[in-house]
Amino acid sequence: MAIRYELIPDEQITRVKHLCNELMSYQKSLATVRPELFNGMSFESRMVPSVKNAKANYIIAAMDGDEIVGYVYSNVSPKEVYSNEFATFFDMDSVKGNDVGCLSQFYLKEGYRSMGIGSVLYEKSKDWLDSFDDIHDQFIYVSNGNVAALQFYKSKGFKVSHQILDGFIIVLRNT
Repeated sequence: MAIRYELIPDEQITRVKHLCNELMSYQKSLATVRPELFNGMSFESRMVPSVKNAKANYIIAAMDGDEIVGYVYSNVSPKEVYSNEFATFFDMDSVKGNDVGCLSQFYLKEGYRSMGIGSVLYEKSKDWLDSFDDIHDQFIYVSNGNVAALQFYKSKGFKVSHQILDGFIIVLRNT
C-alpha cells in the first residue's frame, strides 16, 4: 500500500463528506457523556459552517489509490466563532490575538490506524498552523471517550486545558 497525501481545496470539501460523517458516528460510538449530542452533527452542520467561517482552511487527505482513507481539517478563524449557542470553547481573554488555529477534524478509516498515516497528517497540519506567525493559540477538541486521540495529541505536546459541556469535549491547547 502506497499512501499519498493530497491537499483538498475548499471548493472540493464534499470529497471528505463521507469520512466526516463517519467521524461523527465514530465519536458517538465512543462517547460516555451525552452521546445524543452527536445526533445533530454531520458534514453539513460541522464542516461546512466551519470552512465558511474560517479565514484560512487546510484539508489534507490520505489517499490509497483513488480512495480517501483519512483526512485532517485545520483552520485559522476569528476567536469569536468559538463562542456560539452550542458552547464557548475557551476563555476569550486567554487568547493573545484576534484569531486562533484549530486542528478541527481528524479521521482515519479502520484498517489504516497505527500505521503512521495519522502522524503524517498531523505533522502536515501542524506545519501549516505553525506557518502563521500571528497565530499564537492553537486548539484541538477531543470528544469524550476518544482516549486514543487524547493520548495521540498529548504525545505531540498538546496539554489538556479544560472540559466543556460537562465533559462532552476535552479542550487541548498548545503550550
